[in-house]
Amino acid sequence: MEANTFTGALLDRADDRRRRDPAWLEAQREHPAARAVVGGTAGLRVAGARLELVALAELRPPPAEPVLLGLDEQGPLFALDEDPPPPVLERPAMIGAGGRPSEPPPPAAGRLGLREAAATLSQEEGGLAAYAAAILNWHRTHRYCANCGAGTEPHEGGLTRLCPACGTQHHPRTDPVVIMLVSDGDRLLLGRQRAWPAGRYSALAGFVGPGESLEEAVTREVREEAGVRVTDLAYVSSQPWPFPASLMLGFTSEWAGGELGGIDDELQDVRWFDRPEVQAAAGESGRLLLPPRSAIARRLIEGWLAGRS
Repeated sequence: MEANTFTGALLDRADDRRRRDPAWLEAQREHPAARAVVGGTAGLRVAGARLELVALAELRPPPAEPVLLGLDEQGPLFALDEDPPPPVLERPAMIGAGGRPSEPPPPAAGRLGLREAAATLSQEEGGLAAYAAAILNWHRTHRYCANCGAGTEPHEGGLTRLCPACGTQHHPRTDPVVIMLVSDGDRLLLGRQRAWPAGRYSALAGFVGPGESLEEAVTREVREEAGVRVTDLAYVSSQPWPFPASLMLGFTSEWAGGELGGIDDELQDVRWFDRPEVQAAAGESGRLLLPPRSAIARRLIEGWLAGRS
């Protein structure tokens, strides 16, 4: 099975005791082959259809502390946020309106947004872009301690953040999302959100709740969004989805009964499509518009068409 988009960053992430050794971390920053993926609100730096890996020595002094992504065959690889961080405030609750980040601006010249990166970069560089963008976004949005409210600092080469006031260690956030196909013989259940382009339908999906297994989340989300019951759940594959920090967990399932009529108003429409309709959409014809090829939903649908589910 072909690898999902945003996977394939072949790095030794050094997620071990090496990161707890200040001398080792300093040696990585001073390594002659140290390079950085440079990103910010304007997008990731690129050179043509490749990520531009900038020599860390050329970025001194760096606008922010470099985050060690890991090691490849050439040496250490970092992520660097080129947007200088704002000062830590004594009253962080005053930041923003409701704490919601604004939409990023369109990518600038020589920059690439993550969605564009999915269609442009190689498998390995797409995975690296997702890793860098996700961890930089986490550092950008988790600068205060959830325990005491004080400002936090990068720790272990940027793998975590540490609160110097109360000692709490914070780890990068990843939100698990189940995404599932529901099939019934030669028909497939798909839904659409109001904000999507006309005609677009995709697999049902939803966040995993606290104290909930993945299988329970699949069953609950299908019932809430479509009003039907499912059986024969099977895990297929996963995909990092850094918008901003989701991990998509793909499943297939079989319809076990019930009529369409969800109790959740998140979706505009949920309906059954027969195999010829879905096949035509996969060939970019017909009125049905499938999700982009970069999305795991598209891989699940194409797997169903190929008889893999």
